[in-house]
Amino acid sequence: MNKKRPINKVFDKRNVANIRRTIFSRPGKDIPAGIVVFLVALPLCLGIALACGAPLISGLISGIIGGIVVGCISQSDVSVSGPAASLSAVVLVAIQQLGSFEVFLLALLIGGVLQLLLGILKAGLIADYMPTSIIKGLLAAIGLILIISQIPYALGIKQDGLYLDYAPNYFMELPEMLLSLLGSLSPGAIILSVISLLLLIFWEKTFLSKIKNLPSFLVVVILGVIVNQLFKFFIPSFYLEGIHLVNIPKIESLSSFLTFPDFTAIANIQVWTYGLTIALIASIASLLAIEAADNLDPHKRRSPPNRELVAQGIGNILAGLIGGIPITSVIVRSSVNIQAGAETKFSTITHGILLLLSVLFLSSIINLIPLASLAVLLLVVGYKLASISIFRSMYLKGWDQFIPFVVTTIGILLTDVLLGVLIGTASSLFFLLRGNFYNPFYMESTKSQKGKTTRLELSNEVSFLNKPAIKRTLWNLPKHSEIIIDATFTTYVEPDVVEILHDFQDTFARENNINVKITGLKEKYNPKSQVPLVNSQPKFIKDPSTPKEILEYLVDGNQRYVDGNLVSRRLRNKELMDFIKGAPLAAILNCIDMREPLNMLLNTGIGDLIPLRAAGNLVGEHLIHSLEIACRKQGARLILLMGNSGNSFIKEALENYLQGNDSYLKPLLEPALSSGTFSQERLKNEDLDDLVNEITLWNLEESKTRILRQNPYISDQVSQGKLGLCSAFFDRRTGKVEFSSLVNLATKEVL
Repeated sequence: MNKKRPINKVFDKRNVANIRRTIFSRPGKDIPAGIVVFLVALPLCLGIALACGAPLISGLISGIIGGIVVGCISQSDVSVSGPAASLSAVVLVAIQQLGSFEVFLLALLIGGVLQLLLGILKAGLIADYMPTSIIKGLLAAIGLILIISQIPYALGIKQDGLYLDYAPNYFMELPEMLLSLLGSLSPGAIILSVISLLLLIFWEKTFLSKIKNLPSFLVVVILGVIVNQLFKFFIPSFYLEGIHLVNIPKIESLSSFLTFPDFTAIANIQVWTYGLTIALIASIASLLAIEAADNLDPHKRRSPPNRELVAQGIGNILAGLIGGIPITSVIVRSSVNIQAGAETKFSTITHGILLLLSVLFLSSIINLIPLASLAVLLLVVGYKLASISIFRSMYLKGWDQFIPFVVTTIGILLTDVLLGVLIGTASSLFFLLRGNFYNPFYMESTKSQKGKTTRLELSNEVSFLNKPAIKRTLWNLPKHSEIIIDATFTTYVEPDVVEILHDFQDTFARENNINVKITGLKEKYNPKSQVPLVNSQPKFIKDPSTPKEILEYLVDGNQRYVDGNLVSRRLRNKELMDFIKGAPLAAILNCIDMREPLNMLLNTGIGDLIPLRAAGNLVGEHLIHSLEIACRKQGARLILLMGNSGNSFIKEALENYLQGNDSYLKPLLEPALSSGTFSQERLKNEDLDDLVNEITLWNLEESKTRILRQNPYISDQVSQGKLGLCSAFFDRRTGKVEFSSLVNLATKEVL
């Protein structure tokens, strides 16, 4: 017989196979993606070096190290490392304060060593605590920065410098940029940008999209070179040259390529200060970047943060030794890498190799690429990171998500990446603390047989931040009230909160005649000393399995109900489905007159009981068969027949019988009346309510007899002790359920 494999298992295995790829498993996607990243990274490396006040070649050195060295060591599949714009201001000030680029390299070397130590000490766990709203705010800010910073290049504005990455003074210089815009526009750059943008927007509708492994980003760059060369020959006034093209410095010798640190400044305290600053900022920036890259990764793979710190530390050590600038995992290049279809880290290694080759051999060819083409690529990437739909989706998640998201975005735009993230994190912490302040517990009022009871269920963790809310709630309780404080599902309670509960119970509650019950709370939350203040939990540490254990479990559960110590079960539909996956404990058959919830009366878990109903507690052939299915198919190990006091059906039937009236409810009485147990004298002289309860009990015994006589499977299982059969009677006045013993067919007695 052929068995079909479950679809979900096939799907899972396929996904695992796709996600866990080796570095050379997808060169058809990784190499084109690496080329695209290289084309984007090349001007970024030069521009950041210029912004740092460092030699332009230092940016390319860091790009090469970030691609090849960090790419090989890191276990991130899609992030790309290189010179960091977030550190450009620090580097600029450090070079000025330290006096030379060589002394700065020593500080960078020290920073790399400190980063390496942070990775070894497993300090990367900070990335796991970064809220999603902050990550998305960071991505949105980077997207807006890309759009703002690339517009001048897309329009061909004549300006000195290659600031293609983030700088917070864009807003301050905006008026000046607008004034210079009118006289600095380049028609050739505008035409080239429009063509490139249209190509990217309508790429899927062109025949080129059907060519395998041909990324749209690469086509845009090639098209830019071709169109610009056509301008040169046919429309010279539109031709882009000079500052509108990529410009790689020519390498004439190794000495002009490498710069070494000045170790004579090792005792300079400023060197160590800047080294520590670089280590901290670079580490945080890298952790944020890999978290953001993992968020964008279509496969949602997770990059080990400690391994990333080790990789970045080694990269910065090498950069300090041979003349680079600080390296981090960079969001812009990582985003481009993912958008270009990269699958493994071979793409970032490819981009590093291409940077090295471009420096050594391809400078004349690379210098033909218009910056307008690269600007359009970054405009598209920026829009995807900061689209209107992202702002709308964050707004729909609520203010506690939207405000930190917006604050992070605006903070980064107005300051820098690190400070903006810190501001956004502070706003996120505000909502976290606010949520803890207002939600340390759940309160509900329940009505039991003893009256109205207020139930206060503590949250999973209760800290000192929750003290004001808890104290305010308890001290505002009215006199002569009753409260149950439930810490059953609480894993940790701050000692200060435990002390407040003691003060309330021992002093305030006594003086105001408040009845207090505390359940599940420990004196000290220490694994070696867990002394409960009140032990009102179920007797069973493990789940009950035998019929006898199940019966004892139900007896204990009803006692908790009578005492008012109900276990709160505030569950949503998904959690309900999780609960009912296991086998039920018992099948309970009660009268349709009884509408009280069984789970509450017996204080059982969700899905523990299978409820069945029979009028007057008399079973027929169909219900007996249903009981067999409940035990045989669903795994119930106890059959409980439950009657209730004041059965309105039996009472109405008995009243009509005594008055000589015919009734459709008469069949509920006939078996008991024909048994001879209830004589006419008893029926006339005894209290009606007592007779109703006695007939209910008689019907329960009659149903047990019918079940054992008519169903061989249940009878056999009961005789072997594998299945339990008993009855119970619910007293509506007290809430108490009286249980019979288990039927024992082997001895013709009950256990």
